[in-house]
Amino acid sequence: MEPYRTIAAPGEDQFIEKKSRFIGAVRPVTTEEEALAFIQEKRKQHWDASHNVYAYVLREGQLRRYSDDGEPQGTAGVPVLEVLLKSGVTDCVVVVTRYFGGILLGAGGLVRAYSHGAKIGLEAGGIREMRPCLQLSLRCDYSQLGRVQPLILQCGGVLDDTEYADTVVLRFHMPIPLVEAFEKELTDCSAGTLRCDKGIESFYPFHCGE
Repeated sequence: MEPYRTIAAPGEDQFIEKKSRFIGAVRPVTTEEEALAFIQEKRKQHWDASHNVYAYVLREGQLRRYSDDGEPQGTAGVPVLEVLLKSGVTDCVVVVTRYFGGILLGAGGLVRAYSHGAKIGLEAGGIREMRPCLQLSLRCDYSQLGRVQPLILQCGGVLDDTEYADTVVLRFHMPIPLVEAFEKELTDCSAGTLRCDKGIESFYPFHCGE
């Protein structure tokens, strides 16, 4: 399991270039069916637009697809796809809609406009890193909670749930490469009285730069 970057949430933004209105919309997806459904959704929403150019990149099958949707070849779909590839994101789809304003942009102008439409769409959605994590749980006494809970956070863990009863059960996830060091710190701070129960491995989102 390797980390990857994707869109944090659906996003949309727009701008005007020589009276043409460009709308960049993005959505995180995991399958080609989801990508095509989003493209169709935008085509229905903007049925009166001049063009609905799209590109999507998927981890599954390392799939990459794009469409110029009637714009001159190489001036629309390819620039949108290149924005995705240069940003390093996957499992996402972008649709850049154009309402023609009556002024021709030329090949270079189209490339810049569609690239910008994809870029502002990505910025609106935000980028996150998905990291392979291990689900963990830990049972401790109330007297130990003040040491254990901060330790989890300091070692890169993220708390998911806390159960208060006769003892405290902390459920959290942590990037897999950090688990071994955390377990050592836990042993040291508890004099060997505490240990983690390990669950399944799964991807969890992190803000880029965390």
